[in-house]
Amino acid sequence: MDPFQVCKKTRRLKGKLADICNNKPGLLKQIALGISLGQTECQYQFRFRRWNCTSARKSIRKVLLSDTRETGFVNALIAAGMTYQITRACTTGDLIGCSCDRKMKKNRKHRRKQKLEPMPDGEWEWEGCGGENVEFGVKKCKDYLDTRYRRRSDMKTLVKLHNYAAGRWAVKNYMRLECKCHGLSGSCTLKTCWRKLPNFREVGNRLKERFDGAAKVIAGNDGQSFIPEGETIKPPGKMDLVYSEDSQNYCAANSSLGSFGTQGRICDDRSLGEEGCGILCCGRGFRKFYKTERKNCKCKFEWCCEVKCEKCNVTRAISTCL
Repeated sequence: MDPFQVCKKTRRLKGKLADICNNKPGLLKQIALGISLGQTECQYQFRFRRWNCTSARKSIRKVLLSDTRETGFVNALIAAGMTYQITRACTTGDLIGCSCDRKMKKNRKHRRKQKLEPMPDGEWEWEGCGGENVEFGVKKCKDYLDTRYRRRSDMKTLVKLHNYAAGRWAVKNYMRLECKCHGLSGSCTLKTCWRKLPNFREVGNRLKERFDGAAKVIAGNDGQSFIPEGETIKPPGKMDLVYSEDSQNYCAANSSLGSFGTQGRICDDRSLGEEGCGILCCGRGFRKFYKTERKNCKCKFEWCCEVKCEKCNVTRAISTCL
């Protein structure tokens, strides 16, 4: 999870990863920020789950050593966050040696014909060189994450690389097309358009949907691929998440598996969803208590220019898992 530690511990580095570690400190910094972005989004998406993507090393390190649905989701979000952060840094000028997406100007007719993304109506042209260079973000993410595993073909590596790619696709395949009108008196005789990164929360939501529908896979007969575990299961596409090991229930604390359990976690006693006490507390029940806090209330604006409030006691109910 810490690229600086990866570079320190891996002494015999070769190829593209060695180049990043030894010669590109700016890129390494953006990679670290991208990992942090992905982990923060994981904690938001899993905030109500029994394993809540905690950043505690004793937990997330153990989870990443397995090959469960949770592992696949974390790996996909790390790759997505890295791709997103590197692309954005390239756009803002925080990274040298990259530029905006020049390929888009050349490929306008091809992309319209292939329907790779929605195209605006009427006369228009790419602004500048087409927008944010997600291809650069994808390439540098692959150079860092995938390089170490490309010569391996074991099951865990195949699953890992697939989920890394799915995370990158969740960013690349959903770039937004934005346009601006030009013309006299507000007319739109010509448009200039550019591609922008989606909001990263959209990326997280999309990958969470993929997590909920993730496919369990087993090794293929050729030893270099995987296939769905069940014959009736649809083969996973490039944007789907996959896993090869069943998840534990994370109900009880188990340090060897990275589980802190759910005892003491706040739950919603009125919900039937994953945040509800019934699911989150694993059937053990919950304790409900009331907490009173002093908060501002009855606020009024007084001329000029001050807001005055009273202090009120506000009582709220809190439920925690037994």
